[in-house]
Amino acid sequence: MATGEAGPRRPRSGPQPEGLEETMRGRLGRECVYVPSCRLGLYVALRHWCPPGGRVLMSPVNDDVIFFVVLAAGLRPVQAPLNPFDGSIDAGAVPEETWGSLSAVLTTNLYGNPDPAPELRARCDASGIALLEDGAHAIGSEVGGRPVGAWGEASVFSLSKHLGAGAGGILAVADPRAAEAVRTACEELLTPRRTASEVAYALRPYAEAAVRGLGLRRAAWATLGLLGLAERDGIRMPLRPEALALATAAAPDLAAHDSWVRVDMHGYRRRSGPLRLRRIRRAVGRLDEVLRAHRDGTALLLATPWARPREGSGVQPLFRVPLLVADRDAAIAALARRGIVVGYLYDPPLDDYAGEEFTDQSPAPGRARWFAAHALPVDPLRAREAIGVLERSGVRPAEPPQELTRPGAARTEGLGPARD
Repeated sequence: MATGEAGPRRPRSGPQPEGLEETMRGRLGRECVYVPSCRLGLYVALRHWCPPGGRVLMSPVNDDVIFFVVLAAGLRPVQAPLNPFDGSIDAGAVPEETWGSLSAVLTTNLYGNPDPAPELRARCDASGIALLEDGAHAIGSEVGGRPVGAWGEASVFSLSKHLGAGAGGILAVADPRAAEAVRTACEELLTPRRTASEVAYALRPYAEAAVRGLGLRRAAWATLGLLGLAERDGIRMPLRPEALALATAAAPDLAAHDSWVRVDMHGYRRRSGPLRLRRIRRAVGRLDEVLRAHRDGTALLLATPWARPREGSGVQPLFRVPLLVADRDAAIAALARRGIVVGYLYDPPLDDYAGEEFTDQSPAPGRARWFAAHALPVDPLRAREAIGVLERSGVRPAEPPQELTRPGAARTEGLGPARD
């Protein structure tokens, strides 16, 4: 239980998400708790399994919202070395002294590409620490013969990514005895649902379809800016270090970090109403069909010259396929001219973004910098169209510098200074 944030259990009220929990329980083989967002589920998991002031190993190529969730939980982020070709954590390059200082490891499974969960599980067991899995991008991915999310003490999933449900998440736990504690902690953090929010949620798919059909994407983004709903001028949200220092001094405290954690999803703590739950249930019901389509598109994209060869057999149903291109801005512009929007960019890496005041630096920062600067996340559902655009535009594959390919590079390379 998140100390000080969840008291005696209160009866649950309103529409219940048991069908969603049962479906995910069947897929993962563990107890599942519905949460209104992946980020809220992650906060509860961090509070339950990590002591305040603990240190959490995580990927520097990650959504900044997740970074602020870790800070809100009263924890110190520790940036991990990465495989520079797929953005997964390189467990073997984590210094031994770092393992002895950690309270937990948080995986990212970036774009659906699994982190090395079997190796991380073994290292966590040897260190007596928790493994927590962020499966927001990886609801259908597997590693070591098991689903992503079936390795850690807890795992979180988003129902907004592959499924496009626009809301909802799952917090899965390995120990059934922990399910009620985390469920109670989640309940204590929820805010009441609002009728206006439910109506807006119900109408959003129709509005988005109209924007697509009329070619109004640019006008729509301008309108969002005027309404104060577009909160990023660039890839990363403003850090606001002075305000963040005050918030971290109060941690663990979700409310103190709310202005960062809520970015792009102001209802991340809002109790789900019947309209929302109905739509999410329908989306979950077609999950296998969606995963087949993602797998087919992933296979097409991985066969292109911009993709790095993958180890092992089989194709994961990636949420986005990170092609590695020499000039990403030019590739993004070419795709945009055909109405293909590229999102889910995480550049610069979190240690460059946040600095030493708020996070321990990666021992191999150049790997993350190179991947973050060259990864072009392509939606596999638009694979054929995107491949045609990139071929006609003459987009070149990124060539990694020798520093990334030589043995032992993880502990020695730098690949340029940190960016502002």
